[in-house]
Amino acid sequence: MRRVRVSTVLVTILVALLASAFSAGAGHARSRFVHADDGARVVAERRLAPNRLDLTIESPALGTTAQVRLLTPDGWAPGRHDWPALWLLHGCCGGYTDWTKYTDVARIPSLRRVLVVMPEAGAAGWYSNWWNYGKGGAPAWETFHTTEVRQIVERGYGAGGRRVAAGLSMGGFGALSYAARHPGLFRAVASYSGTVHPLLQVPGGFGPDWFLNLNRQQGVDPYAVWGDPVRQRSVWAAHDPVARASALRGLPVFLSCGNGEPGPYDPPGVKDPNETYFEQQNRALAARLGALGSPVSTDFYGPGTHGWPYWQRELRRSLPMLLNALDV
Repeated sequence: MRRVRVSTVLVTILVALLASAFSAGAGHARSRFVHADDGARVVAERRLAPNRLDLTIESPALGTTAQVRLLTPDGWAPGRHDWPALWLLHGCCGGYTDWTKYTDVARIPSLRRVLVVMPEAGAAGWYSNWWNYGKGGAPAWETFHTTEVRQIVERGYGAGGRRVAAGLSMGGFGALSYAARHPGLFRAVASYSGTVHPLLQVPGGFGPDWFLNLNRQQGVDPYAVWGDPVRQRSVWAAHDPVARASALRGLPVFLSCGNGEPGPYDPPGVKDPNETYFEQQNRALAARLGALGSPVSTDFYGPGTHGWPYWQRELRRSLPMLLNALDV
């Protein structure tokens, strides 16, 4: 009887080890064979938590590798290809881990029903295929996101065709620019303190030069992204959400921003002129969408600076609209 019990235990352990090995092998096989049309492929997977998976993608559009973080829903399996997807886009000077690092997005109960996609976008990549003095080529962030990442997560990681997007600052720009440039890509978009009108010129030195100076600070050739704002104005306008507002007609949009005065999450006396500028941009976009009769919800909440506590709060405020668009 004792020998039988020992044998049973050993068989149980062996079966568990084989199942684990098979599971790991299946993951690696999925990595090897999930490709985008242009050959972009997953070259590594890293499981960080039961619902957190990082992918490393070898990208022809970028000419290098880049990362994507996934928050997988309850009951997720890569073989099921109809999970609604929320794309969360990071801002300038940040990266693909920001949303999980600075917010509670991984613990929001209502997001346990969707696949959350958080791709790398470069510290100052501007969600664009760079102009590069008319030569194009890498980095082509727009192609990376809208073609390579989209095809990979839909072919190998369970994402379906229902998508919404939200982002902060540069990421808010990305959500709106992609929605305007790729009609039908997203069912709704939300922007928090977004750079939504880079062509806007206002007194005080804020305008396209602000954008160029920020790129310089990040070590980016300021004219490589969209060129000169005068000589290549058509390139700038092709990406500017206000200039492309007619392409957003009918799409549910959520816009939020502070006014740069110290708010509830700021030390007393702190002011943020950049947030003041962003509020002017967002009000311009809201007015344009309103004039087009397009559905736009706004939360211009007054005192508040450019910071994560506000963006976490605004994500939660916009989630009902985003999830409703996903039919979840």
